[in-house]
Order: sequence, then structure tokens, then C-alpha cells
Amino acid sequence: MITRRKSTVLLGALALLLGTLSLAACGGGEKTDNGPTAAGPGDNAPPAAAPATAGAAGPTGTATVAGTVSYDGEVPNLKPISMSADPTCASKHSGGEVPSDVLTLGPNKELGNVLVYVTSGLPDATWTAPSTSVTIDQNGCLYHPHVAGLMVGQKLTFLNSDGLLHNVHALPQVNQEFNIAMPADRKSADHQFDQAEGVFRIKCDVHPWMSSYVAVLKHPFFAVTGTDGKFSIANLPAGTYTVEAWHEKLKTAPQTVTVTDGGTADVNFVFKRG
Repeated sequence: MITRRKSTVLLGALALLLGTLSLAACGGGEKTDNGPTAAGPGDNAPPAAAPATAGAAGPTGTATVAGTVSYDGEVPNLKPISMSADPTCASKHSGGEVPSDVLTLGPNKELGNVLVYVTSGLPDATWTAPSTSVTIDQNGCLYHPHVAGLMVGQKLTFLNSDGLLHNVHALPQVNQEFNIAMPADRKSADHQFDQAEGVFRIKCDVHPWMSSYVAVLKHPFFAVTGTDGKFSIANLPAGTYTVEAWHEKLKTAPQTVTVTDGGTADVNFVFKRG
């Protein structure tokens, strides 16, 4: 239970943050977006992982790289996410405790929220970003999906299904940092990145447990695993490629794979602690 004093402090902090985010620009080179509100319904049951980006104009083929990502080792006892600082967030979850989203495992230690992507071997060419957008929803005071990939120039849409004060604070190193205020009545906001960049964090300053990770790629050959740990990267030209798998806390080695026209090459990744 939150005392009256703590509740007063929380409300004051939220009001102060909202006022700060509504400024035309923030310090430290951040860009703040307070554009017009656009309607956009939320998804009360978002998918466990972002779907692979649809094929875009550019050199493609008929080869596929597919496999499973798994975890090897003792499963750590991760603390559940505490939302006690905002009772409205906590009330959106039955049972009280919210499991940590750092390590998402299936029944046989299949590993979700892993970005798998081609890092080398592609022709020196340009792929056009698809017209469809990638969506990250703020639902239950969590980001859904937790990990996402998109292409340079592709629209990234943030939804606010919670109807609460949030902010979207992106921390890229190559693209420009930005901080979008999303008060309760702002249902969606869009952003586009103009340069390729490895995975970076997106956070909410109002609710510090909220994190999402995004990669901006110049090609469409990537996928994000769900709780079954599976991925599939289709439409590759025949050739030899280096494929990597990324997880926010664990490390794995890249793999080299050769694919032929119409064929599917199996590539499996195993992540270990340490």
C-alpha cells in the first residue's frame, strides 16, 4: 500500500515530467516530439515478439535460413518487475507479480526476444523499406514487443493502449536521440530513422522498468524469436552469409551459412551465461 505522502510525491513527479516533456526541446541534444494526437487502437494481447519485416524492393532470392535459439545453463532467479510505484500499472496485471522480461524461455529453454540477422555476405545494394510500419505498444506499462527490428526509413509507430502518461525516450548512438511525450490522451506517435544502427534501448522515464530494444537495418533479412525460439529469414539470394543472434544480456558467436536457390539452411544458436 502506498502512503498518502508517497502518492503525493508520485503525482508531483509525474506532473513535473509531463511539463518537462512538453518543452520544444530537451537538454543534451535530445529531440522532443509533441505533434498532434492520432487515433490508434491498442492490442490487449500483443505478440511475444515482433514479426519479421516483409520483403522489400531490392536484390532477393528464394533461399531461407531458419532455426531455433535456445538457452543452455541454470535459469537464474530473476526478480519480478515491481510496479508498486504506480498502482494503476500494477492493477493491469492479475496475480500481482509481473515476471521479468529479461529472459523469456519456452518449456524446453527455447529463447525468445532474440534478434537474428544477416551481418555480411549480401550484395552491395539498396533495399527499399516497406510501407508497413513496425508497432511498439505501451500496454500494461510494458513495451510490446520487447525486441524489434525495422529498416532504414520504415515507420515505427508507438501506441499508448494504457491511457496513462508515458514517454518514449530512444537512446541511439548513430541516429538522433529523441523523447516523445505520450500523455493519456495521445494514442500514437510515429518516428523514422534515416541511418542503419545496431540494437539500442528505448525507455520510459515515467516507469523506469519499461525497456524495449530496436535495431535499424538497411536490408530486410532479419527476424525476432518468440517463446518457441524459432526464426526464419526468407527471400535470400543464394550465397554465403554471416548470421548473428543478439540478446540483451547473453552472448553468442556468429555463424557462417551457405544457402542455395530454393533451399533452406538450418542454423541453431545456443546462448550461455557468462
